[in-house]
Amino acid sequence: MTSYATSTARAEMSELRRLKGLLPPELQSWVTVETTTAVNPPLITSEEIGKDQVEIQIDLAKWDALATDQRNLLFWHEVARIQNDTIPRDGWEMAALAIGLGGAVGELWVQDGLLLLLALALSGVAGWRLYQKNNGERTLKEATEADEKAIALATRFGYSLPNAYKSLGSALKVLIDQNPKKRQRSKYEARLQSLKQSAAKAKARMKSNG
Repeated sequence: MTSYATSTARAEMSELRRLKGLLPPELQSWVTVETTTAVNPPLITSEEIGKDQVEIQIDLAKWDALATDQRNLLFWHEVARIQNDTIPRDGWEMAALAIGLGGAVGELWVQDGLLLLLALALSGVAGWRLYQKNNGERTLKEATEADEKAIALATRFGYSLPNAYKSLGSALKVLIDQNPKKRQRSKYEARLQSLKQSAAKAKARMKSNG
């Protein structure tokens, strides 16, 4: 049992090291790759863990079921999100919303008009940021842009364009098949549809250039 646990831990460390090597050189000093410690986590996600420091977190138990090429493209999708600056910030919006609403209620009692306006403004900004973060159309646009950039990153690391599209497409199909949540599944389906359109355009460009 102990030897199994040791070999599993060794394999996980080896995979994290391998993925670290897939980071573009310009990201290697401030992006880290770790196994997630969350309960029921997403397959792969990123979060800010400090000023100018981002951590890519992976559920290695689920990750292990994917082929290497599929892992690589999903990893580069996450890298692209970091490069595009579309990963969520450290959750200040919820705190600001709570403080702002709490302040607004408090100021209604003491009737301080200026403070009431400030509290409502803080709530408004935080609420708008939360709306933007959870806006489905915007989220899909950011995800498809990250997919495009992941394809470009793959070619930078030696993939042919058709193989890059094929690997990401097959990875998205696996995620669609494995995800029980309809809402999440439909996001992957929309990304796959967009990827197919992009691949068709790239193929047409290659033909016309050839």
